[in-house]
Parts: sequence; structure tokens; C-alpha cells
Amino acid sequence: MNTVYETEAFTKLYGTLEKPECEWVEKIKDQLTANLEVGKPLRYGWFREKKLGNKRLYYLINAKTNKAVLLAFGPKKEQQKIVDHILANMERYLKLIE
Repeated sequence: MNTVYETEAFTKLYGTLEKPECEWVEKIKDQLTANLEVGKPLRYGWFREKKLGNKRLYYLINAKTNKAVLLAFGPKKEQQKIVDHILANMERYLKLIE
């Protein structure tokens, strides 16, 4: 059994999502609880995304500690900005799942 966390920023963002998006995020949380290897790896095995239409959910996984942390959810247009931010702050985010 895996544990799924959220950053404070993601929790605030989650509160602004539409109901179908929230339901989809909850399904992804359930999938991650069962299996951390879901989603498409982005550059690294521990950095992944799942797509919902033109939007993406970004998260990190740690198979050793059986933890995942949800970081961001945004449209394809903002993908590079989001990825760059996550990679620039990866040490801080990886500490959340150690």
C-alpha cells in the first residue's frame, strides 16, 4: 500500500478544479495508492504525469518509501513552465517523499 501526499499549493489548486477534474484526481490517487508506476515518466523515473484531455497532473514518486506527492495540475500550454519549476525545486519536493 502506497501513501499519496499533496503540496499545499496543489491542495489550494484542487479547491478550484471543476467537479469532473476533482473526481479524476481522486481516481489517480487511488491508482497511485495501488501502484506508483502509473503515468508517463518525464525525464526521470520518479517524475511523472497523467493526462486528462489537454490538462496534466504532475507528481513525484519514491518506490523505496512507497510515497507519491501531487505537485501541479495545468494545461498543456503551461507544461514547460510547470516542469521547469518542479525540476528547479526537485530537492525540496523529493524530501517530501523520503
